[in-house]
Amino acid sequence: MTVDEQAWGRVLVLHARIEQELAKALQRRHGLGLSEYRALGKLVAGPRGGLRMQELADAIGLNQSSVSRMCARLEDAGLTIRDLCEDDRRGVYSVITDAGRKRYAETEPTYCAVLRTALDKAASDPELAAAVSAVRGA
Repeated sequence: MTVDEQAWGRVLVLHARIEQELAKALQRRHGLGLSEYRALGKLVAGPRGGLRMQELADAIGLNQSSVSRMCARLEDAGLTIRDLCEDDRRGVYSVITDAGRKRYAETEPTYCAVLRTALDKAASDPELAAAVSAVRGA
């Protein structure tokens, strides 16, 4: 195995561990999935609190059909609404609601604390310390 393959393998292990910790904490404490949390974050930061579905898919790294299903769950929970694009009636926006903004604000401290703790824990693993250092230095 090459040096690059070994380094990439450590990055993948780090990513998997961190994602698992974040997902468990967000679901357990807030009843929110990791992708849902990230979508709300992108919508909060988006122009007028919304993004076209394809823009949202690109921003969180999911395909359009996965984002469509996720947005349906967020809508059912009252955290987002769908809105048609004024310029192109075929375009659909996902727009965050006040309840979605509140839920994101309540959830963000958990995300940040769990991320920090998970990175600290991984930094103590000699196999992952360099990867954590690279992530934190970026």
